[in-house]
Amino acid sequence: MPEGPSILILKEQAQKFVGEKIISASGNAKIEMEKLPGLVFGEYRIFGKQSYLVLQELTLRIHLLMFGSYSIDEQTKPDRQLRLRLNFANGDLYFYSCSVKLLDSAVLKEIDWDADVLSDNWKPLKARKKLKAQPQMLVCDALLDQNIFSGVGNIIKNEVMFRIGVHPESIIGSLPPKKLSALIFEARNYSFDFLRWKKEYVLKKNWLVHTKKICPKCGEALTKKHLGITNRRTFYCEKDQKLYI
Repeated sequence: MPEGPSILILKEQAQKFVGEKIISASGNAKIEMEKLPGLVFGEYRIFGKQSYLVLQELTLRIHLLMFGSYSIDEQTKPDRQLRLRLNFANGDLYFYSCSVKLLDSAVLKEIDWDADVLSDNWKPLKARKKLKAQPQMLVCDALLDQNIFSGVGNIIKNEVMFRIGVHPESIIGSLPPKKLSALIFEARNYSFDFLRWKKEYVLKKNWLVHTKKICPKCGEALTKKHLGITNRRTFYCEKDQKLYI
């Protein structure tokens, strides 16, 4: 599943279409395609893993889900995977194997933009308050909660927990204040590291535990389990990541 930094890169690459009028729209997404031609692409907004293409009074919400992708100016996937193609005078924007919704732009007012870890509006104190309101939540679940850390995905989750030395099954309410602060700080800090490495095509080279078998600190075997309410793959070191319960 693409994580927040990857969606930010998509936004940056699609900026050339902002201000352009949609000439035609096609694809197999179950939306009212006929409403799109003639609308101006006014703004590209992101919230974590979701894209919002603001088209005046209407907004397209794109979620790439587990296997979604995109391309610009060239169709790179077969028609059966093509959910949406937007044609502009200066090129084409394609979305594949994803969720596409056509919404009233009023929905943008309902989004807590402060929860996006890559946003300039990120509010760490608000994240801390949300965490304290759920003291029994596991750390591995907290990091994937998009209402708290919008944009954080499974890779970031695993790497953040290793960075701060916290076991994934630790309970939020049992974390010392400094560890809770570290959790909040690294959720954002690592996301920007992810973004930089992704742009430099060295992201996987910088993974310390995600998909790895040996701990880079102690040399012991890493544990791999499916944990939390999301049952996502979790890689961690029993020795170097302390369990707080």
